[in-house]
Amino acid sequence: MKQFCTAIFLLWSLSCISQTSKIPVYAWMGGPGEATDQELRTQFKDLKEKGIDGLMYNGGHDPATYKRVGKLVKEAGMEFHTWIPTMVQGDPKLKPEWYGVSGLGESAHEKQPYVSYYKFLCPNKEEVYDYLANIYGSVADVKEVDGIHLDYIRYPDVILARGLWNKYGLIQDREFPEYDFCYCDTCTSDFMEKSGIDIKSVQEPSHVQEWKQYRYDVITKLVNRLATLVHDKGKEINAAVFPGPSISKKLVRQEWNKWNLDAFFPMNYNDFYLGNTLWVGSVVKEEVAAVPEKPVYSGLFICPRPENKTQEKDPEGHGLLPEALGEAIRQSMINGAKGICLFTPGRMTDAHWDEFEKAIYMEYSKE
Repeated sequence: MKQFCTAIFLLWSLSCISQTSKIPVYAWMGGPGEATDQELRTQFKDLKEKGIDGLMYNGGHDPATYKRVGKLVKEAGMEFHTWIPTMVQGDPKLKPEWYGVSGLGESAHEKQPYVSYYKFLCPNKEEVYDYLANIYGSVADVKEVDGIHLDYIRYPDVILARGLWNKYGLIQDREFPEYDFCYCDTCTSDFMEKSGIDIKSVQEPSHVQEWKQYRYDVITKLVNRLATLVHDKGKEINAAVFPGPSISKKLVRQEWNKWNLDAFFPMNYNDFYLGNTLWVGSVVKEEVAAVPEKPVYSGLFICPRPENKTQEKDPEGHGLLPEALGEAIRQSMINGAKGICLFTPGRMTDAHWDEFEKAIYMEYSKE
């Protein structure tokens, strides 16, 4: 009888272990480069075993790439979402007049703010929508794709996150015209028709709230049109967004709480905002309140070389140290996040993975 009871207890214990909850975890990553199918299988199997549930995968625009990679991701037991930039496009076949124009009248096709790849399209042109609809529509048709993941679905940063000012030698205590988009004829004439305001004649356009709202609405309209397209194909659509939306509105004109998406992945990269893990918790709380009926996955930026962080001048080399990762996850979850998203698995050290494993199998109660 004693042995029977012991056996029952062991079975019960194993059952409890097998039912241990785990928070949902996604990860941004790119590829496949020159990797073989077997190399990808090994990589994806490893990520699944470490606790990753889905990938936001950047592999260009070719549906065939996503069909190949998606099959292997699905074999590994993970979700497969295609991570494709939206407004930033460097396709040489695109017409120069499709690109955004700054407050100084300079086209992003000819002169980019901050970095050379910041070739932002104007979100207000029908030709731009058609171009994007063709990309996302063809990828959404791939059977292995679970969802479309939008990125750079915004205007250029009219104001950079505070932690990036030193990198670019800037003090952005207000909106400057060279970083303020879009002043193309399409946008300014359309705004004039809707509001009666000739924004090109206004001395301080940043003081015109209607002009800000107009551009929030332009992005929202584009997103919602793409959402309808993708949903009609039976697929999910989500996006990487800036924190907030109070921050996202101020910095990149994203009023993402009005977007008809299935989930949101705010990039809560605390070092960029000179914040700590408590900052992560506070911004997640705002994000969850902004879209109460949609899941929010807190994007966490990983420090790739923890031993060098204090000497690293470029904020791109900053991020969460292993000892802070668990607390960032906890702050995300107790403030209402559905799960987290890592940027990126390739930046994770062994110490990060150790702390990650502890954190994702804990029970969290929303505060």
